[in-house]
Amino acid sequence: MYRTNTCGELRLTHLQQTVTLSGWVQRVRRMGGMTFVDLRDRYGTTQLVFNRESASAELCDRAEHMGREWVIRATGTVMERSSKNPNIPTGDIEIAVSEMQVLNQSEVPPFTIEDETDGGDDLRMRFRYLDLRRHCVRSNMELRHRMALEVRKYLDGEGFIEVETPMLIKSTPEGARDFVVPSRMNPGQFYALPQSPQTFKQLLMVSGFDRYFQIVKCFRDEDLRADRQPEFTQIDCEMSFVEQEDVLTTFEGMTKHLFRTIRGVEIADTFPRMAWHDAMKYYGSDKPDTRFDMRFVELMDVLKGHGFGVFDSAAYIGGICAKGAASYTRKQLDALTDFVKRPQIGAKGMVYARVEADGNVKSSVDKFYSQETLQELRKTMGAEPNDLILILSGDDIMKTRKQLCELRLEMGAQLGLRDKNTFSCLWVVDFPLFEWDEETQRFYAMHHPFTSPKPEDIPLLDTDPGAVRANAYDMVINGVEVGGGSIRIHDSALQQKMFELLGFTHEKAQEQFGFLMNAFKYGAPPHGGLAYGLDRWVSLFAGLDSIRDCIAFPKNNAGRDVMIDAPSAIDDTQLDELFLALKPHEN
Repeated sequence: MYRTNTCGELRLTHLQQTVTLSGWVQRVRRMGGMTFVDLRDRYGTTQLVFNRESASAELCDRAEHMGREWVIRATGTVMERSSKNPNIPTGDIEIAVSEMQVLNQSEVPPFTIEDETDGGDDLRMRFRYLDLRRHCVRSNMELRHRMALEVRKYLDGEGFIEVETPMLIKSTPEGARDFVVPSRMNPGQFYALPQSPQTFKQLLMVSGFDRYFQIVKCFRDEDLRADRQPEFTQIDCEMSFVEQEDVLTTFEGMTKHLFRTIRGVEIADTFPRMAWHDAMKYYGSDKPDTRFDMRFVELMDVLKGHGFGVFDSAAYIGGICAKGAASYTRKQLDALTDFVKRPQIGAKGMVYARVEADGNVKSSVDKFYSQETLQELRKTMGAEPNDLILILSGDDIMKTRKQLCELRLEMGAQLGLRDKNTFSCLWVVDFPLFEWDEETQRFYAMHHPFTSPKPEDIPLLDTDPGAVRANAYDMVINGVEVGGGSIRIHDSALQQKMFELLGFTHEKAQEQFGFLMNAFKYGAPPHGGLAYGLDRWVSLFAGLDSIRDCIAFPKNNAGRDVMIDAPSAIDDTQLDELFLALKPHEN
């Protein structure tokens, strides 16, 4: 028997029991005639004691010469520790070892297998199987498991059925870039890996599976960032005979269930609904962080026309009020100005105004504005004594709002307003159905071509497509889009109209989506759905800044798995079998 108990199980109630534990050596400490070994497995850590007064010299000698990460089996008696460790659940006991077997030796690991490790990101990704031994990383995997389990419990209770959809599908390059797979049996033709199961879940609705879900891998060949991986996991769901409110109610319920069962947080209130236009107007983002206020205030009427050329020529002037931040030093304000001028943000500068304790306003552009105008600024901003007003302007309204969004988030972080243990949930609704691209001079679907317009906006498809609102919705928590979806088009004529507005010829629409269009001819029910990002959910609940740390074997920022060295070249024989030839790479 390799073990009678795990390394996280034993307590004072087990005193004097003879037990066998197996695991990895965390560390070895020698103190006089005693050797202490911390033995670790997935469940915890238990201290082993090798005492020369009660155990054989040969056993104690072997214990002294063990190294980190050796795999051993130890048998002994559970004893009460004289020097207890309150930081671990097993800290009241230790095992007086009478027998020990080395199951496998280990080389010295390239970094310490501890929460506070000395290994950098690249090194830990190269030896990810060692990184996963660390408690902090393993706990993310355990959290992911519990969340997936609770999702299945909730959706099963709501009548959903889990159905798997194919991984080798048809390429539909209208959205993000596809990963493609050559077909040996069909020379010159390619599968694509699914960006989502969108068309298949709609076909399941046509098939009569009125409540579908799956926890599914999806693939997008995009540039990577903290919340993006080339392969990621969705909680993918679809429902028939529903309107938007039915979908929001069902999945708001699932969100509350996850908060209750995973985080122990009860949410009684209905989540707020915010129109997309309001989100952009007041927060500069379609995923606003509403843990704190600091909403944008437009200042064109207050600050334009006073001789300050930057403002007088601007298409937009907006400000935020940072409560209690008037104590910011000139050095801190210069640092904020440098922050918004960074290339990835792109503002030309920042204006600030302090509200003094006596109510007077001091600004960085005092020579252009009277105290009367600055008091009007204070009133418009709702600023009080000791508040700090920060102002940006620009020629492009949307671009400037996005810059102000970055400044708002930075101030929220600096003022401690973005606590990872505080959660603010909302639905963002009424997105535009289309977005216009100046370069190609055409409309693109903001979500995907199957998103239904708001019924009352359908007449605008012929007269003003840019004004049409989508029957779409995103769930946002703490400034993170954790999921989104829409009511789908189920009418063939309306779907054909959508394809025309997106620039598809009839032939092109049939080539890419004919199977779906044909299915709609056979009685498609009204339907809609939503997909949550499981990776984002887990990282949110774990308080992580990146989804990478809640994925067992992630890719790096270049899309590489440095542990197995993928992607990699394939040999000429494989290329010949696939009827492929490689072009020289041009830098």
